[in-house]
Amino acid sequence: MEAVNVPAAGVPLVDCHAHVYTLDMPLSATAWHRPPDDATVEQYLSELDRHGVRHAVLAAASLYDDYNDYSIAAVKRHPRLRTTVIVRPDTDPYVLRMMKADGVVGVRLQLRKVAQLPDLTTAEYRRFLRRVADLDWHVHINVDAHALQVPVESIQAAGVKLVVDHFGHPDSTRGADCAGFQALLRAVERGRTWVKLSAGYRLAVPEAGATYAQALLKHAGPERLLWGSDWPFAAFESKVSYRETLEAFARWVPDAAQRRIIGGETPLALYFS
Repeated sequence: MEAVNVPAAGVPLVDCHAHVYTLDMPLSATAWHRPPDDATVEQYLSELDRHGVRHAVLAAASLYDDYNDYSIAAVKRHPRLRTTVIVRPDTDPYVLRMMKADGVVGVRLQLRKVAQLPDLTTAEYRRFLRRVADLDWHVHINVDAHALQVPVESIQAAGVKLVVDHFGHPDSTRGADCAGFQALLRAVERGRTWVKLSAGYRLAVPEAGATYAQALLKHAGPERLLWGSDWPFAAFESKVSYRETLEAFARWVPDAAQRRIIGGETPLALYFS
């Protein structure tokens, strides 16, 4: 399929945040959104091809909790894809190893919209995080900035690679000065932590994505950043296009050389080496 030319944004090699699902999949009892249409892997790959994006990392969709079946099947069929999964901390290590062989590269902790954050310092979670580290996987978390510091510190203390979704969801009233975002900057400086420049349209002030991106670049450089489209834009399905996410990336990171690192070199080394 002929790729769309996107000269203003450039074309990342890797989209590090997207979801695939079908309407007949079992929604979680706590699902915050009911998708209006399928978002199949075939539709997603067509979107990638249309925009010249070669690889992608699927993010486990919290809407379906630990029903990872569709995403795992997708990466088994398509070597250009990787995926993360949502699993219980007591998942059998043999199952985790089989998932790795299928193309799983990490686990997702969905810590937004939960009544209480899990205690990641318990024996159960310490054992789980050790297994994640032994697999050379990463943990990626989705959590509001005000609640970010404690889980980030626990995961870093466990020696696990950490990826933080969606700029770390900064507090819109304080922006880059909010305590959670400042804690994120310190975490990135300590190493083994990456941040996704993704879902800027979900920010209370979408234009602030450029401010957050520049703050992250200043403190850690492009080597600690990733880009993701957040396709199919859950709850915003009819309001955002894939092309617009590429254009937003170009606004956040105007320097083409830095975009090549964020959109290509860093994720290729992290997920596909």
